[in-house]
Amino acid sequence: MAIDSKMSKIKVFNDPIYGLITFPSELIYELIDHRFFQRLRRISQVGLSSLVYPGAVHTRFHHSMGVAHLCSELILNLRLKGVDISDEEYEATCAAALLHDIGHGPFSHALEKKILPISHEEITLKMMHLLDAEFEGKLKLTIQIFQNKYERPFLYQMLSSQLDVDRMDYLSRDSYYSGVVEGVIGYDRIVKMMTVHNGHLVVEAKGRYSVDKFFMSRHLMYRQVYLHKTAISAESMLVSFFNEYQETVKDPKSILDKLILSGDSQSDDSLEEFALLDDNDIIMLLKNHVADKNFICRYMATGILNRRLLRTVFNEHPISGDFIASLRHNAENLLKISPTEASKTVIVGMDSHQVYDNTAPIMILKRDGRAEKYVPMIEIAPTGTYSHTNYISYPKELKI
Repeated sequence: MAIDSKMSKIKVFNDPIYGLITFPSELIYELIDHRFFQRLRRISQVGLSSLVYPGAVHTRFHHSMGVAHLCSELILNLRLKGVDISDEEYEATCAAALLHDIGHGPFSHALEKKILPISHEEITLKMMHLLDAEFEGKLKLTIQIFQNKYERPFLYQMLSSQLDVDRMDYLSRDSYYSGVVEGVIGYDRIVKMMTVHNGHLVVEAKGRYSVDKFFMSRHLMYRQVYLHKTAISAESMLVSFFNEYQETVKDPKSILDKLILSGDSQSDDSLEEFALLDDNDIIMLLKNHVADKNFICRYMATGILNRRLLRTVFNEHPISGDFIASLRHNAENLLKISPTEASKTVIVGMDSHQVYDNTAPIMILKRDGRAEKYVPMIEIAPTGTYSHTNYISYPKELKI
Protein backbone atom coordinates (compact mmCIF):
# COMPACT_ATOMS: atom_id res chain seq x y z
CA MET A 1 0.00 0.00 0.00
CA ALA A 2 1.30 3.41 -0.90
CA ILE A 3 1.14 6.18 1.65
CA ASP A 4 -2.38 7.65 1.66
CA SER A 5 -2.59 10.27 -1.11
CA LYS A 6 -5.03 12.28 1.01
CA MET A 7 -2.42 12.84 3.70
CA SER A 8 -1.44 16.50 3.92
CA LYS A 9 1.99 15.68 5.26
CA ILE A 10 4.06 12.54 5.44
CA LYS A 11 6.01 12.35 8.68
CA VAL A 12 9.28 10.43 8.71
CA PHE A 13 10.65 9.03 11.97
CA ASN A 14 14.29 8.07 12.40
CA ASP A 15 14.38 4.85 14.41
CA PRO A 16 17.72 3.48 15.63
CA ILE A 17 16.68 -0.09 14.83
CA TYR A 18 14.91 0.24 11.47
CA GLY A 19 16.13 3.57 10.11
CA LEU A 20 13.64 5.94 8.48
CA ILE A 21 10.06 4.75 8.94
CA THR A 22 6.64 6.00 7.81
CA PHE A 23 3.07 4.83 8.33
CA PRO A 24 0.18 4.11 5.96
CA SER A 25 -2.46 6.69 6.82
CA GLU A 26 -3.34 10.01 8.39
CA LEU A 27 -5.14 8.18 11.22
CA ILE A 28 -1.90 6.57 12.43
CA TYR A 29 -0.20 9.96 12.69
CA GLU A 30 -3.19 11.41 14.52
CA LEU A 31 -3.01 8.55 17.02
CA ILE A 32 0.73 9.13 17.49
CA ASP A 33 -0.01 12.78 18.31
CA HIS A 34 -2.72 11.89 20.84
CA ARG A 35 -2.01 12.50 24.54
CA PHE A 36 -2.58 8.82 25.39
CA PHE A 37 0.20 7.79 23.04
CA GLN A 38 2.56 10.69 23.78
CA ARG A 39 2.47 9.64 27.46
CA LEU A 40 4.39 6.53 26.45
CA ARG A 41 7.48 8.73 25.97
CA ARG A 42 7.57 8.85 29.77
CA ILE A 43 7.00 5.14 30.46
CA SER A 44 10.11 2.95 30.66
CA GLN A 45 10.12 -0.06 28.38
CA VAL A 46 12.09 -2.28 30.76
CA GLY A 47 11.17 -0.93 34.17
CA LEU A 48 14.23 -0.38 36.35
CA SER A 49 16.64 -2.38 34.20
CA SER A 50 18.62 0.79 33.49
CA LEU A 51 20.08 0.27 36.97
CA VAL A 52 21.78 -2.78 35.45
CA TYR A 53 22.26 -1.69 31.84
CA PRO A 54 22.70 2.12 31.76
CA GLY A 55 21.70 2.36 28.11
CA ALA A 56 18.31 0.70 28.66
CA VAL A 57 16.42 3.97 28.99
CA HIS A 58 14.17 3.47 25.97
CA THR A 59 10.44 3.86 26.34
CA ARG A 60 7.11 2.30 25.43
CA PHE A 61 6.85 5.05 22.81
CA HIS A 62 9.94 3.72 21.00
CA HIS A 63 8.67 0.16 21.22
CA SER A 64 5.12 0.89 20.06
CA MET A 65 6.36 2.80 17.04
CA GLY A 66 8.60 -0.14 16.19
CA VAL A 67 5.76 -2.65 16.51
CA ALA A 68 3.59 -0.58 14.17
CA HIS A 69 6.45 -0.39 11.67
CA LEU A 70 7.04 -4.15 11.69
CA CYS A 71 3.30 -4.68 11.34
CA SER A 72 3.29 -2.46 8.25
CA GLU A 73 6.28 -4.28 6.79
CA LEU A 74 4.68 -7.66 7.40
CA ILE A 75 1.42 -6.65 5.72
CA LEU A 76 3.29 -5.30 2.69
CA ASN A 77 5.20 -8.58 2.48
CA LEU A 78 2.00 -10.63 2.69
CA ARG A 79 0.45 -8.55 -0.06
CA LEU A 80 3.43 -9.28 -2.31
CA LYS A 81 2.72 -12.98 -1.73
CA GLY A 82 -0.84 -12.56 -2.92
CA VAL A 83 -2.64 -12.28 0.42
CA ASP A 84 -5.65 -10.01 -0.02
CA ILE A 85 -5.53 -7.36 2.70
CA SER A 86 -7.69 -4.29 2.21
CA ASP A 87 -6.53 -0.75 2.94
CA GLU A 88 -9.02 -0.65 5.82
CA GLU A 89 -7.56 -3.85 7.32
CA TYR A 90 -4.03 -2.52 6.81
CA GLU A 91 -4.77 0.70 8.65
CA ALA A 92 -6.73 -0.99 11.45
CA THR A 93 -4.05 -3.62 12.12
CA CYS A 94 -1.27 -1.03 12.19
CA ALA A 95 -3.37 1.07 14.57
CA ALA A 96 -3.82 -1.95 16.87
CA ALA A 97 -0.06 -2.53 16.77
CA LEU A 98 0.60 1.11 17.60
CA LEU A 99 -1.86 1.19 20.52
CA HIS A 100 -1.25 -2.25 21.99
CA ASP A 101 0.66 -0.84 25.01
CA ILE A 102 -1.15 2.42 25.79
CA GLY A 103 -2.55 0.85 28.97
CA HIS A 104 0.85 0.44 30.61
CA GLY A 105 1.33 2.38 33.82
CA PRO A 106 4.49 3.85 35.37
CA PHE A 107 7.51 1.55 35.08
CA SER A 108 5.50 -0.88 32.95
CA HIS A 109 5.25 -4.37 34.45
CA ALA A 110 6.82 -3.42 37.80
CA LEU A 111 3.61 -1.80 39.05
CA GLU A 112 1.12 -3.90 37.09
CA LYS A 113 -2.34 -3.79 38.75
CA LYS A 114 -1.02 -1.58 41.56
CA ILE A 115 -2.58 1.73 40.53
CA LEU A 116 -5.68 0.35 38.83
CA PRO A 117 -6.64 -3.21 39.83
CA ILE A 118 -6.73 -4.51 36.25
CA SER A 119 -4.10 -5.58 33.73
CA HIS A 120 -2.52 -3.22 31.24
CA GLU A 121 -4.26 -5.16 28.44
CA GLU A 122 -7.65 -4.37 29.99
CA ILE A 123 -6.70 -0.73 30.42
CA THR A 124 -5.51 -0.65 26.80
CA LEU A 125 -8.87 -1.92 25.57
CA LYS A 126 -10.75 0.66 27.64
CA MET A 127 -8.52 3.42 26.29
CA MET A 128 -9.11 2.18 22.74
CA HIS A 129 -12.85 2.57 23.29
CA LEU A 130 -12.32 6.12 24.51
CA LEU A 131 -10.24 6.84 21.42
CA ASP A 132 -12.86 5.26 19.19
CA ALA A 133 -15.46 7.64 20.57
CA GLU A 134 -13.12 10.59 20.18
CA PHE A 135 -12.25 9.58 16.59
CA GLU A 136 -15.92 9.08 15.70
CA GLY A 137 -15.88 5.30 15.27
CA LYS A 138 -12.70 5.02 13.20
CA LEU A 139 -11.21 2.39 15.55
CA LYS A 140 -14.02 -0.17 15.52
CA LEU A 141 -12.14 -2.57 13.25
CA THR A 142 -8.93 -1.92 15.21
CA ILE A 143 -10.68 -3.00 18.42
CA GLN A 144 -12.10 -6.13 16.76
CA ILE A 145 -8.64 -7.17 15.56
CA PHE A 146 -7.08 -6.38 18.96
CA GLN A 147 -9.65 -8.61 20.68
CA ASN A 148 -9.31 -11.40 18.11
CA LYS A 149 -12.97 -10.95 17.16
CA TYR A 150 -12.36 -10.29 13.48
CA GLU A 151 -13.03 -12.97 10.88
CA ARG A 152 -9.41 -13.12 9.71
CA PRO A 153 -7.38 -14.54 12.63
CA PHE A 154 -3.99 -14.03 10.98
CA LEU A 155 -4.30 -10.27 11.56
CA TYR A 156 -4.56 -10.87 15.31
CA GLN A 157 -1.72 -13.42 15.18
CA MET A 158 0.53 -10.74 13.72
CA LEU A 159 0.03 -8.77 16.94
CA SER A 160 -0.29 -11.50 19.55
CA SER A 161 1.20 -14.95 19.13
CA GLN A 162 4.44 -16.72 19.88
CA LEU A 163 6.10 -15.10 16.89
CA ASP A 164 4.48 -11.69 16.64
CA VAL A 165 5.69 -8.20 15.77
CA ASP A 166 5.49 -7.19 19.45
CA ARG A 167 8.06 -9.78 20.49
CA MET A 168 10.19 -9.17 17.43
CA ASP A 169 10.48 -5.49 18.28
CA TYR A 170 11.05 -5.74 22.02
CA LEU A 171 13.76 -8.37 21.64
CA SER A 172 15.53 -6.31 18.97
CA ARG A 173 15.08 -3.03 20.85
CA ASP A 174 15.86 -4.28 24.36
CA SER A 175 18.96 -6.02 23.04
CA TYR A 176 20.10 -2.85 21.25
CA TYR A 177 19.62 -0.50 24.19
CA SER A 178 20.93 -2.88 26.85
CA GLY A 179 23.94 -3.88 24.74
CA VAL A 180 23.17 -7.59 25.24
CA VAL A 181 24.05 -8.86 21.77
CA GLU A 182 22.76 -12.36 22.52
CA GLY A 183 19.26 -10.95 22.09
CA VAL A 184 19.72 -9.98 18.45
CA ILE A 185 17.21 -11.69 16.17
CA GLY A 186 16.78 -11.76 12.39
CA TYR A 187 13.48 -9.89 12.47
CA ASP A 188 13.75 -8.86 8.81
CA ARG A 189 14.14 -12.44 7.61
CA ILE A 190 11.34 -13.70 9.86
CA VAL A 191 8.99 -11.05 8.43
CA LYS A 192 9.96 -12.04 4.88
CA MET A 193 9.41 -15.74 5.62
CA MET A 194 5.86 -15.33 6.94
CA THR A 195 2.76 -16.06 4.90
CA VAL A 196 -0.90 -17.04 5.37
CA HIS A 197 -2.18 -20.62 5.11
CA ASN A 198 -5.86 -21.50 5.67
CA GLY A 199 -6.43 -18.12 7.27
CA HIS A 200 -3.58 -18.42 9.79
CA LEU A 201 -0.10 -16.96 9.96
CA VAL A 202 2.63 -19.49 9.18
CA VAL A 203 6.36 -19.50 8.52
CA GLU A 204 7.81 -20.87 5.31
CA ALA A 205 10.10 -23.87 5.80
CA LYS A 206 13.24 -21.98 4.79
CA GLY A 207 12.70 -19.60 7.71
CA ARG A 208 12.76 -22.16 10.52
CA TYR A 209 16.41 -21.53 11.41
CA SER A 210 15.55 -17.87 12.02
CA VAL A 211 12.72 -19.04 14.28
CA ASP A 212 15.21 -21.18 16.22
CA LYS A 213 17.44 -18.14 16.65
CA PHE A 214 14.44 -16.08 17.78
CA PHE A 215 13.59 -18.45 20.63
CA MET A 216 17.17 -18.92 21.74
CA SER A 217 17.59 -15.14 21.84
CA ARG A 218 14.38 -14.79 23.83
CA HIS A 219 15.60 -17.35 26.35
CA LEU A 220 18.92 -15.53 26.74
CA MET A 221 17.24 -12.14 27.12
CA TYR A 222 15.15 -13.48 29.98
CA ARG A 223 18.25 -14.84 31.66
CA GLN A 224 20.42 -11.77 31.14
CA VAL A 225 17.98 -8.85 31.17
CA TYR A 226 14.36 -9.44 32.19
CA LEU A 227 15.20 -11.71 35.14
CA HIS A 228 18.55 -10.15 36.07
CA LYS A 229 18.90 -10.33 39.83
CA THR A 230 19.62 -6.60 40.20
CA ALA A 231 16.55 -5.66 38.17
CA ILE A 232 14.47 -8.06 40.28
CA SER A 233 15.87 -6.45 43.42
CA ALA A 234 15.04 -2.92 42.29
CA GLU A 235 11.52 -3.86 41.18
CA SER A 236 10.91 -5.75 44.44
CA MET A 237 11.89 -2.63 46.36
CA LEU A 238 9.61 -0.48 44.22
CA VAL A 239 6.68 -2.81 44.84
CA SER A 240 7.47 -2.91 48.57
CA PHE A 241 7.60 0.90 48.67
CA PHE A 242 4.35 1.23 46.74
CA ASN A 243 2.51 -1.29 48.91
CA GLU A 244 3.60 0.58 52.02
CA TYR A 245 2.69 3.94 50.50
CA GLN A 246 -0.80 2.70 49.62
CA GLU A 247 -1.40 1.86 53.27
CA THR A 248 -0.47 5.41 54.33
CA VAL A 249 -2.76 7.24 51.89
CA LYS A 250 -5.69 8.80 53.77
CA ASP A 251 -6.54 11.90 51.75
CA PRO A 252 -6.43 12.34 47.95
CA LYS A 253 -3.63 14.90 47.68
CA SER A 254 -2.75 13.86 44.14
CA ILE A 255 -4.20 12.05 41.12
CA LEU A 256 -2.31 8.93 42.20
CA ASP A 257 -3.77 9.12 45.72
CA LYS A 258 -7.26 9.55 44.31
CA LEU A 259 -6.94 6.45 42.15
CA ILE A 260 -5.49 4.42 45.04
CA LEU A 261 -8.33 5.37 47.37
CA SER A 262 -11.13 4.90 44.86
CA GLY A 263 -9.96 1.63 43.28
CA ASP A 264 -12.16 2.64 40.35
CA SER A 265 -11.09 1.04 37.08
CA GLN A 266 -14.38 1.42 35.24
CA SER A 267 -15.15 5.10 34.83
CA ASP A 268 -13.87 7.24 31.98
CA ASP A 269 -12.67 9.78 34.55
CA SER A 270 -10.39 7.20 36.18
CA LEU A 271 -8.90 6.26 32.81
CA GLU A 272 -8.28 9.90 31.96
CA GLU A 273 -6.58 10.40 35.33
CA PHE A 274 -4.53 7.23 34.90
CA ALA A 275 -3.40 8.56 31.52
CA LEU A 276 -1.81 11.52 33.29
CA LEU A 277 0.56 9.30 35.27
CA ASP A 278 4.03 8.22 34.17
CA ASP A 279 7.43 7.28 35.57
CA ASN A 280 8.07 10.87 36.68
CA ASP A 281 5.19 10.71 39.17
CA ILE A 282 6.72 7.66 40.86
CA ILE A 283 10.21 9.17 40.87
CA MET A 284 8.82 12.30 42.52
CA LEU A 285 6.96 10.15 45.02
CA LEU A 286 10.22 8.39 45.91
CA LYS A 287 11.97 11.74 46.33
CA ASN A 288 9.24 12.92 48.66
CA HIS A 289 9.85 9.95 50.97
CA VAL A 290 13.63 9.86 51.39
CA ALA A 291 13.22 11.48 54.81
CA ASP A 292 9.88 9.92 55.69
CA LYS A 293 9.11 8.76 59.21
CA ASN A 294 7.89 5.46 57.81
CA PHE A 295 10.97 3.21 57.76
CA ILE A 296 9.93 1.08 54.77
CA CYS A 297 9.03 4.07 52.59
CA ARG A 298 12.28 5.81 53.54
CA TYR A 299 14.51 2.74 53.17
CA MET A 300 13.11 1.65 49.81
CA ALA A 301 12.91 5.15 48.32
CA THR A 302 16.49 5.99 49.29
CA GLY A 303 17.75 2.63 48.10
CA ILE A 304 16.16 2.93 44.65
CA LEU A 305 17.16 6.55 44.04
CA ASN A 306 20.76 6.01 45.18
CA ARG A 307 21.06 2.45 43.81
CA ARG A 308 21.59 0.95 47.24
CA LEU A 309 19.62 -2.13 46.44
CA LEU A 310 18.77 -5.29 48.30
CA ARG A 311 21.01 -8.27 47.65
CA THR A 312 19.16 -10.89 45.64
CA VAL A 313 20.00 -14.59 45.58
CA PHE A 314 18.46 -17.14 43.22
CA ASN A 315 17.66 -20.70 44.25
CA GLU A 316 16.46 -23.69 42.26
CA HIS A 317 14.08 -24.70 45.03
CA PRO A 318 11.65 -22.71 47.22
CA ILE A 319 13.44 -20.70 49.91
CA SER A 320 13.49 -22.40 53.32
CA GLY A 321 11.10 -20.93 55.86
CA ASP A 322 13.72 -21.22 58.59
CA PHE A 323 16.22 -19.27 56.46
CA ILE A 324 13.68 -16.52 55.82
CA ALA A 325 12.84 -16.28 59.52
CA SER A 326 16.52 -16.11 60.42
CA LEU A 327 17.18 -13.28 57.96
CA ARG A 328 14.20 -11.30 59.19
CA HIS A 329 15.28 -11.73 62.80
CA ASN A 330 18.79 -10.51 61.91
CA ALA A 331 17.32 -7.52 60.03
CA GLU A 332 15.20 -6.65 63.08
CA ASN A 333 18.25 -6.59 65.34
CA LEU A 334 20.73 -4.96 62.94
CA LEU A 335 18.45 -2.24 61.57
CA LYS A 336 16.64 -1.66 64.90
CA ILE A 337 13.21 -2.14 63.36
CA SER A 338 10.02 -3.95 64.27
CA PRO A 339 9.26 -7.55 63.23
CA THR A 340 6.66 -6.23 60.77
CA GLU A 341 9.19 -3.86 59.20
CA ALA A 342 11.81 -6.59 59.09
CA SER A 343 9.40 -8.87 57.23
CA LYS A 344 9.09 -6.19 54.54
CA THR A 345 12.86 -5.82 54.04
CA VAL A 346 13.36 -9.53 53.36
CA ILE A 347 11.39 -10.23 50.19
CA VAL A 348 10.73 -13.68 48.84
CA GLY A 349 9.37 -14.27 45.39
CA MET A 350 9.29 -16.33 42.25
CA ASP A 351 9.42 -15.29 38.61
CA SER A 352 8.66 -17.57 35.71
CA HIS A 353 8.81 -17.51 31.96
CA GLN A 354 8.06 -19.81 29.09
CA VAL A 355 10.18 -19.51 25.97
CA TYR A 356 8.03 -21.68 23.71
CA ASP A 357 4.56 -23.10 24.30
CA ASN A 358 4.21 -26.29 22.25
CA THR A 359 0.49 -26.49 23.06
CA ALA A 360 -0.10 -23.48 20.79
CA PRO A 361 2.54 -24.20 18.18
CA ILE A 362 3.90 -22.11 15.35
CA MET A 363 3.12 -23.73 12.03
CA ILE A 364 5.77 -24.31 9.39
CA LEU A 365 4.61 -24.35 5.75
CA LYS A 366 6.47 -27.08 3.89
CA ARG A 367 7.34 -26.93 0.22
CA ASP A 368 4.62 -29.47 -0.62
CA GLY A 369 1.97 -27.08 0.75
CA ARG A 370 1.34 -28.90 4.04
CA ALA A 371 1.63 -27.13 7.39
CA GLU A 372 3.28 -28.91 10.33
CA LYS A 373 3.98 -27.98 13.93
CA TYR A 374 7.27 -26.24 14.58
CA VAL A 375 9.72 -28.37 16.54
CA PRO A 376 12.91 -26.61 17.69
CA MET A 377 15.96 -27.96 15.90
CA ILE A 378 18.08 -26.93 18.87
CA GLU A 379 17.45 -27.49 22.55
CA ILE A 380 15.62 -24.50 23.97
CA ALA A 381 15.08 -24.61 27.70
CA PRO A 382 12.38 -24.50 28.77
CA THR A 383 10.20 -25.85 25.94
CA GLY A 384 6.52 -26.36 26.71
CA THR A 385 6.95 -25.69 30.43
CA TYR A 386 7.51 -22.68 32.65
CA SER A 387 10.95 -22.05 34.10
CA HIS A 388 10.59 -20.91 37.71
CA THR A 389 13.15 -18.70 39.41
CA ASN A 390 12.91 -18.59 43.20
CA TYR A 391 14.66 -15.66 44.83
CA ILE A 392 15.14 -13.87 48.12
CA SER A 393 16.11 -10.21 48.46
CA TYR A 394 17.47 -8.82 51.72
CA PRO A 395 19.49 -5.85 53.05
CA LYS A 396 23.17 -6.00 52.14
CA GLU A 397 24.00 -5.13 55.74
CA LEU A 398 23.07 -8.67 56.71
CA LYS A 399 25.93 -11.11 56.67
CA ILE A 400 25.03 -14.66 55.70
